[in-house]
Amino acid sequence: MNAGRGDQSHLVRTLRERPAHGCCRTLVCGLAMGIIACLAAARQAAADDTAAEEQAAFAAAVARVAPSVVQIETVGGKEQVEGVLLGTGPTTGLIVDSDGYIISSAFNFIGKPASIVVRLPGGTRKAARLVATDHARMLVLLKIDAGRPLPTCAIAARAGMHVGQWAIAVGRTFQGDRPNMAVGVLSALDRVWGRAIQTDAAVSPNNYGGPLVDIHGRVMGVLAPLSPQAGEVAGVDLYDSGIGFAVPAEDIQRVLPRLKKGEDLQPGLAGMSIKGANQFTAPPIVAACRTNSPAAVAGIKVGDRIVELGGRAITRAIQIRDEFGRRYSGDKVSITVVRDNKETRSELQLVATLEPFQHGFLGVLPMRGDAEKGVAVRYVYPKSPAAAAGIVADDILTSLGGEPVRERGELIQAIGMFEPGSEVELGVLRGDARRTVKVTLGTIPEELPPDELPAAWQQSQASATKTTQGRGQAGTPGQQFGAMRLKIAEYDNKVWAYVPAGYDPARAYGVVVWLHAPGGYDWKELLARWQPLCDRHDLILVAPKSSEAARWMPEEAGLVDRLLMHVGATYHIDPARVVVHGYEGGGAMAFLTAFRNRQMIRAVAAVQATPVGAAPENDPLHRLAVYLAAGDKTLADGPIGKAAAAMRRMKIPVTTKSLGQGTRYLNADELSQLARWIDMLDRI
Repeated sequence: MNAGRGDQSHLVRTLRERPAHGCCRTLVCGLAMGIIACLAAARQAAADDTAAEEQAAFAAAVARVAPSVVQIETVGGKEQVEGVLLGTGPTTGLIVDSDGYIISSAFNFIGKPASIVVRLPGGTRKAARLVATDHARMLVLLKIDAGRPLPTCAIAARAGMHVGQWAIAVGRTFQGDRPNMAVGVLSALDRVWGRAIQTDAAVSPNNYGGPLVDIHGRVMGVLAPLSPQAGEVAGVDLYDSGIGFAVPAEDIQRVLPRLKKGEDLQPGLAGMSIKGANQFTAPPIVAACRTNSPAAVAGIKVGDRIVELGGRAITRAIQIRDEFGRRYSGDKVSITVVRDNKETRSELQLVATLEPFQHGFLGVLPMRGDAEKGVAVRYVYPKSPAAAAGIVADDILTSLGGEPVRERGELIQAIGMFEPGSEVELGVLRGDARRTVKVTLGTIPEELPPDELPAAWQQSQASATKTTQGRGQAGTPGQQFGAMRLKIAEYDNKVWAYVPAGYDPARAYGVVVWLHAPGGYDWKELLARWQPLCDRHDLILVAPKSSEAARWMPEEAGLVDRLLMHVGATYHIDPARVVVHGYEGGGAMAFLTAFRNRQMIRAVAAVQATPVGAAPENDPLHRLAVYLAAGDKTLADGPIGKAAAAMRRMKIPVTTKSLGQGTRYLNADELSQLARWIDMLDRI
């Protein structure tokens, strides 16, 4: 019986409309109910048949790829990397060549195990050696001597993949004689800067290194914990989250000959930055070009508009990162730019490493209210390049390299494009006298200025805005002042905040996101300590609580991002003074958050905390400063001291504060010093 829902409704309606009496009515009703029951049974049978067919198809797909899926055991090595505890159980690999070559996820080997053993599907165990590593896609190539040709897998063409098709994540970790699987769909293509496809099938350390196959058992990719952020453990936090990644099998086949030769593959770097905070919508205009980088050697200059890269037409900034993300160090890429309405075509060769970029330092703090004719000088650092050039407080900087300077943020970014040792030409106005000085830039100091800093706002500016104190910017909804609760959609975390009661919309306020140690915090106590500092230094304090009192979860970094976006949309924020500050586990979370959000966060202040993850590459467009406070022992030669040294090697300025013996948070004087450090983050 093939009646559908429309047929059922018509039948019931017809039976109801026909007159029936006594037993006839009973007979008709019984007949109707019987027919409906039959229809329901038929539908259920059809659904059961479909489910059975799907299950059979999934099993057949896994059975087809299973002979090439192996179990990998590692012995020895590190127990944790970048704060992530590494598992000790078996992992998965995929045979990609009958001669005994096996691809797996690099995550399975970041602990540098002393030995590697591969268990073939038949139960045979073979010693393996690591041949090469693909550091761009976080894969490794292993080799075993099997003594016979090994079965390989069928490859799915990348061009034939489409969003919504079945995707099956396969591993061989729980039982060596039987693969495990998780079923989902292919949810996105060209993710992680063109390096990966995405699935909602459960992807976790259990199947890292295993294949993601289609309904026909063809391998679409190899599962790996990838992420747009760099790092050996980047992406691990996404396991079993509904977001999993696989490196397309076609891409692996393309570089397999290089890996077989023992060639480690590195991500390709060009050495240029693109304008715009939102790369998905920003135009592809070069904002910075590193000295001696491939881009500089190819003749790329600041202000060039990129219109073609590697044969692909470019209209948005994100396409540039996507094109470079697909390539490796050593690859050559054609590039076409428009400069002065003329197209110029050249070729650049990507490299594995760039010399760490270091921001140049003039030696001044600017007034935060921009002068009509330029940027007023608030403070001059003693013995700085500015002091040597005769610049003093209350001077107005009017031009850089002959180009007018209009506001503070513009000068901060423009000077930051130059490295120490660069000579710049500045226009200086003192009273009615104008002059031009040449200054050789120095390095950003790590220590606090020896003097008390003068006010960041001129009296005339404060008077001009006095009538607006305590009121929000016109047309800005949701503004509150004093202590308050904040709520971010999609997060259940409790969040407290403080906005100075004398909030002045004409002023730019710094933001301090406070991340507590395990166990939470007392809001009244925290507010009592921070409120005077917020009022004095124009700071907004935001204090979320972790969802689990004992620890912060990596995904809660997204909460910090959302809080910063909310505060930035509601209040007048100074982008040069956005700080994430934390104690113990909250400090580690502060580093994790800042390293992944270079667009918004300008500083990390951590107390008794070791950074999570590798120090990021210093960026000409996005400065980062670090404040580390810890006990003498850990600050000198312990993990915190070693982390400080690593960040200094990356040319990130690190200010350290010794807390003596033991473990504690900052006292009142030390907290005041931290507030002074935050107050000088807009140094130029």
